[in-house]
Amino acid sequence: MIKRRTVLHGTVAAAAMLGAPSILHAQTKTLKITTWGGKWGEIMKGTVLPAFEKEFKCTVQADQAFPYVPKLQASPKNDPLYDVLHTNSNEQWNCVVQGLVLDKISAKDVPNIADVYPWSVSDKIVGVAIFTSAIGLGFRTDKGLAKPSSWKDLADPKLAGARGSYIIPVNSLGQCHLMMLGKVYGKGLQDLDAAYKALEQLKPIKLVDFTGQMEKMLLAGEVSMGVIHDSGVYRYDGQNQPVDFASPSEGVLALEQVLNVTPGSKVKELAFAYIDYMLRPDVQKLLAEGVWYSTANKKVKLDAKYDAKLLTTEAKVATLIQPDWKWYNARKEDIDARVTRLLRG
Repeated sequence: MIKRRTVLHGTVAAAAMLGAPSILHAQTKTLKITTWGGKWGEIMKGTVLPAFEKEFKCTVQADQAFPYVPKLQASPKNDPLYDVLHTNSNEQWNCVVQGLVLDKISAKDVPNIADVYPWSVSDKIVGVAIFTSAIGLGFRTDKGLAKPSSWKDLADPKLAGARGSYIIPVNSLGQCHLMMLGKVYGKGLQDLDAAYKALEQLKPIKLVDFTGQMEKMLLAGEVSMGVIHDSGVYRYDGQNQPVDFASPSEGVLALEQVLNVTPGSKVKELAFAYIDYMLRPDVQKLLAEGVWYSTANKKVKLDAKYDAKLLTTEAKVATLIQPDWKWYNARKEDIDARVTRLLRG
């Protein structure tokens, strides 16, 4: 006859054995994110993400294979491919319209939002912007050019065939440039007629797909002046390259690095914790000085050479112009068709 105590002991032991793997799994959560490659990716994978994993006792799966939005669109909304989407503002606006990301994130979920500049959570932002770059004009310093002071300087006849911008249908910097032409030559960022007319006056102009290509053309002297974000020039600081960046008097456009959470994420608390972590002053400083991005957190104290060039004061931040991407995205097909015809002719 088997004693009742023996049966109970065996049952508890068996239950413990069966339950152990599921308990272990629950303790080690996985956060699925997107992130850039290059120097940014090196810092993230070498320092930032391992520290986050250690502190929050989790695993981070980071996708660096751009583009991300089509992959997110193809995954189920109740089991999304990503918990946190890192991309630029134009794509975040597309995603929120499709219900793929949250529209707003509050300081209740991400406490460090209390310390950010207003542009980080403005009405032009879906999610939270953790960094920004300034889109202005990069130029060669060895071509006898005066430092540009206006967006109109790109139209100087001397730059015919030696100026550069982007293929507007595929690059948000090209789209920003188009809107800025509406502001400079017309009534505002949404004055498309003025923008189209001004764009046509820039021909001949060299157009590229990505900012990396613009960097290469500037460094090689294939263009003497081109539309580019400040970090694409400043990252060559100290390398004796004859390139510099200018912030036109009419203002610079914001190229924000935005984080957002997917509504169907199974680890929302961890996702919010990750965004909060990315807004910490020490993390912000590390990445800002690594890739020359302007920080969202006002409490960050950058070393002197970064502080001198990046948007680190209220006065500098005031030069930032944030386009209305919801407005632009709604008209993108028509704009793409028009500029394609215009630049082909």
